Amino acid sequence: MEMEEKNTPAAGGEKNWEDLYEKERAKAAFLTDRVAQLEDEVDDLQFKLNRIRNNRFWKASKPARDVYHFLQRQADRVKNQGDARGVVKKIQYKIREKQAEKGYGTKSFPDEAERRRQAEEAAGFPRQILFSILVPLYNTPKEYLREMIDSVLNQTYGNWQLCLADGSDEAHSYVGEIVREYQNRDENLKKRIVYKKLDHNGGISYNTNQCLALAAGAYIAPFDHDDYLHPSVLYWYAKAINEQNADFLYCDETTFKESDLNHFVTIHFKPDYAIDNLRANNYICHLSCFDRKLLEGEELYRSEFDGSQDHDMILRLTDKAKHIVHVPKLLYYWRSHAGSTAGNIAAKTYAIDAAKGAVADHLRRHGYKNFKITSTRAFETIFKITYEIEGEPLISIVIPSHDHAEDLKRCLTSIFEKSTWENYEIIIVENGSTEQGVLNYYKEVTSGPYRDRVRVVEYRYAPGETFNYSKINNFGVQYAKGDYVLLLNNDTEVISINWMEELLMYAQRKDVACVGAKLYYPDKTIQHAGIVIGLGAHRTAGHTHYKQRRENLGYMGRLCYAQDVSAVTGACLMVKKSIYEEVGGLDESFEVSLNDVDFCLKCREKGYLNVFTPFAELYHYESASRGTDLAGANAERYNKEAEHFRTKWKKVLDAGDPYYNPNFTLDRSDYSLKVQD
Repeated sequence: MEMEEKNTPAAGGEKNWEDLYEKERAKAAFLTDRVAQLEDEVDDLQFKLNRIRNNRFWKASKPARDVYHFLQRQADRVKNQGDARGVVKKIQYKIREKQAEKGYGTKSFPDEAERRRQAEEAAGFPRQILFSILVPLYNTPKEYLREMIDSVLNQTYGNWQLCLADGSDEAHSYVGEIVREYQNRDENLKKRIVYKKLDHNGGISYNTNQCLALAAGAYIAPFDHDDYLHPSVLYWYAKAINEQNADFLYCDETTFKESDLNHFVTIHFKPDYAIDNLRANNYICHLSCFDRKLLEGEELYRSEFDGSQDHDMILRLTDKAKHIVHVPKLLYYWRSHAGSTAGNIAAKTYAIDAAKGAVADHLRRHGYKNFKITSTRAFETIFKITYEIEGEPLISIVIPSHDHAEDLKRCLTSIFEKSTWENYEIIIVENGSTEQGVLNYYKEVTSGPYRDRVRVVEYRYAPGETFNYSKINNFGVQYAKGDYVLLLNNDTEVISINWMEELLMYAQRKDVACVGAKLYYPDKTIQHAGIVIGLGAHRTAGHTHYKQRRENLGYMGRLCYAQDVSAVTGACLMVKKSIYEEVGGLDESFEVSLNDVDFCLKCREKGYLNVFTPFAELYHYESASRGTDLAGANAERYNKEAEHFRTKWKKVLDAGDPYYNPNFTLDRSDYSLKVQD
């Protein structure tokens, strides 16, 4: 499923060679994109097939499945099915126990002493924020309704207002009766719980906007009628507003099964604000809370985006917000049941089209044209955004080379044979080769059919000088004629034919500096899918999803969409040449390691974004040409560079990676949770 933004070509005009060229170019671009789409579809289908064929539970369960189908045909054996369900329930109970022990369920709720402490601290906040919690009601089940209201009443921060607009039909008149029951408990609740019975059900956007009309608060928080709030969420939000002047806030969330807050279906620990993540999917979602001033000149919800009204609202308001604060705590409980989006997106198929429409509207407001929005294999509402590439800029591919002729030949051959982008040059930076094979290959490649694309420049070592990756690349970039520089290791091999286009569509943006690809080892496990600072034993930087299989979706689908990251590997890194020069290139004090991470952080320091895209794919035969950092002199050298990195970027490391989450351990690369104290 996809959404495409198109311009209508101007009518008229005389046919000429330029017109024919443009048509052929457009046709070639279409075919290139179509091939890339088909490759993605093949990978997706193969992934699904392998998941079925290779799943050990599926294989092991064949006898059980045969028995199960036999039992279905035997009416006198129905009792056995009930016994089997009892065993499953016992297993599920054990799983829930383990989840609760993590401290993310009801065990994280404050006890009476902590409730008093939070209430006393909140009473001293300079700004006593009134939160208006907006809940559109529609045929809400009795249990869900009571639990939702109770979760508001149970807040440790007391300055709130609950605004309820009820579009329920006559058969569900109990909804209003239950609300009035709560209102009548005391005079205070009668003022704080504001209820309006609507004369018709206008849909979620209309009904929520009616809630807003009842709101008196300075901060607004839309809340689903079947979900649950952590008792401390308003306390943490009020604290963030007072301490950080937050005008838009959100927290981490979990999806729980039916009515058991400790039965987690998913736990979503989110990054801080990341525009590319947000365009690809509504990762912010719940509990969004914002300064009412952001709504000036804006609607809260727009009915044309019903089903994805939150995504549309969040895109619009975060565009205007000046202080977006992510509270990295599990404070929102999203109920998963048969009719909810959390339970099954098929229950709200219109939400998919609405989400694409919301993202398209956002992109148009930011001046983008001729883009395409496509659902990914991760989820229907996790998107691949294909941006229009402006013009045909020259890309200068800089490849350091030292011996290892076969590595270099494999790399260049894959570029020549698989790349659909035509306007590129290759600058091979020869540095100290002694093998005749690679010298012969230089002559071959610079005199063959690609001689106009390839140049060899020689970096000559001074007496006593040792290998310095940063110096060699900086030297090579001096010869680059292109507006874009693509740093590439000689031990890489292109997989996706439109790899340069996928990198370029992000590198061309004014707000982006470095763009990195998805790299695999030869066994198709992941070598690089973005870098997290502070990750790993040296607490410098590490690769996420390391050694996961190629078909893995990643944590919350993160291997399936382009996203903002702190850094990407220099093994395949595209950046504007002007930005490369602006930040002074690679820091030559990092001779071998961490120079790419340092470079990305220098770009981030200048206000640029760094982006990882999984749609540019290459193999990386890592360390084939220079060995490993784990032993001998290399390990000693790495330890020194790691110390240098930790000293230079101490404040940044202490603050933590904004695109990770402090609930994840820094000891592993697989998004494992920290062990709770």
